[in-house]
Amino acid sequence: MQESLSLDIIGLRVSRETSERLSLFAELFRKWSRAINLVATSTKDDLWARHIADSAQVFALSPEPKQWVDLGSGGGFPGVITAILLAETGAGWVHLVESNHKKASFLRIALSETGARGSVHACRIEEAHSEIQHCDAISARALAALDTLLDFAEPWAERNPDLRYFFHKGRDYQSEVDKAHGRWSFDLLQHQSAIEADSVILEIAHLMRKV
Repeated sequence: MQESLSLDIIGLRVSRETSERLSLFAELFRKWSRAINLVATSTKDDLWARHIADSAQVFALSPEPKQWVDLGSGGGFPGVITAILLAETGAGWVHLVESNHKKASFLRIALSETGARGSVHACRIEEAHSEIQHCDAISARALAALDTLLDFAEPWAERNPDLRYFFHKGRDYQSEVDKAHGRWSFDLLQHQSAIEADSVILEIAHLMRKV
């Protein structure tokens, strides 16, 4: 099956129940994407590898149940995928932040119908920290430059010095890292994407703004 092959690429094995949840999400995604723009049109036909398996890499890097904040969740990547994978553990939670109300409606339906462990906050990212007091990890995919993402994350970093960040980035990631180092101090691990040859997932820890 396409879904099994896609997850095998990243070395992630899931139960039949989780596979069914992911398949249900894919059906919902295709249905809703006919009406609203959830991802770039050119990538819709490669849903399993380009979006679902790519998103699942975040969970594979940090599978322990935790409190996640997913910024700019859009079509559910990686937030809904993480929330579905957490359902198998019976612990952890994903707070999905999405200001577009149509997309937020889709995300609520996707979480509800798949039994995923998550909730939606239909607000601007700059306001989300007042609704979500604590988190252990932050994710974002195709949202903004790294420097801007760190600005978004700073309120949670001030509350939790052990906070970790997982950001999908494309081929120009090094220039974003160099720019971010001008304003921020942080530890960095670069994980090569198993899906996109030129892409990485940046894992960041110990974020501090430079004086």
